[in-house]
Amino acid sequence: MRAARLINLVLLLQSRGTLTATELAAELEVSERTIYRDVLALSAAGVPVYAEQGRAGGYRLVGGYHTRLTGLSRDEAEALFLAGLPGPARDMGLAEPVRQVRRKVLAALPPGLREASERAGQRFHLDAPGWFADADPPPLLAGLARAVWQDRVLTIGYRRRDEVSRTVHPYGLVLKNGVWYLIGLVAGDLRTYRVDRVTAAEPTGETFERDPDFDLPAFWQARAEDFVRQMLRETIVVRLSPHGLRVLRYVAEPVAVEQAVSDAGEPDPDGWVRTRLPVESFDVAYTYMIRLGPDVEVLEPPSLRARMIEAADRMRAVYR
Repeated sequence: MRAARLINLVLLLQSRGTLTATELAAELEVSERTIYRDVLALSAAGVPVYAEQGRAGGYRLVGGYHTRLTGLSRDEAEALFLAGLPGPARDMGLAEPVRQVRRKVLAALPPGLREASERAGQRFHLDAPGWFADADPPPLLAGLARAVWQDRVLTIGYRRRDEVSRTVHPYGLVLKNGVWYLIGLVAGDLRTYRVDRVTAAEPTGETFERDPDFDLPAFWQARAEDFVRQMLRETIVVRLSPHGLRVLRYVAEPVAVEQAVSDAGEPDPDGWVRTRLPVESFDVAYTYMIRLGPDVEVLEPPSLRARMIEAADRMRAVYR
């Protein structure tokens, strides 16, 4: 436990430069007194840790000291080669840097762990794009990725019903089900753009200071949940068979399914339950109900029930 903490302490100083005892204690989740003892132990072991006094002081490594990655366990080394997605990295124009860093990490690993890359590659493959989707990356993705890395202000063209132009501070890129999204600050508001609808991306020559408190994963999770909830503007009332209730999750949005399951009443003698299902529109609901076939009965609204009766009559005629 302590050996791993000492290695982490050295790696923190190696990557960040000068850190105070308070900062190190917060990162390693220990007390400042423990940090003082760990620094003394490292100095005694020959690691050149230097303490700078004053308001801007702290601990740092002397003379560009670097450690090799000899503290990795086998599990950690194998997990390291699963941490990245080669496909998305290639799409963003980072294929060569990814190859270079893999070579450097392999060179730094002890001989007994160098097969970690091959073991991980033989056992796991992460295929990010969804089925039946265009496998080619959007043509402007690499340029947007460079702007995100370099905090460069962009003027983008964006295709909606008509084409609009926006000045964007590009904060991040997200890959969801094979679709890339750009998160950008526009006139003080964080907005989301589908990258395949971006028709132009021209640097303005300016850079921007990003909000240090911005958390891309947290922002995306909250925005995605809000998007789904706003999209579900209608509600239908249905009866579901036991099988229909089980397979509903393959048909409707997870948020809608969660609400339908929680609202489900007590099963009747045949095991069917009555519940309410949020849907984007009654047209979308019709396609959902068709997919559930005889395992669902639409009760409300009457217009959707009438469409289901008509569909059942037409299907009966086809199979007669």
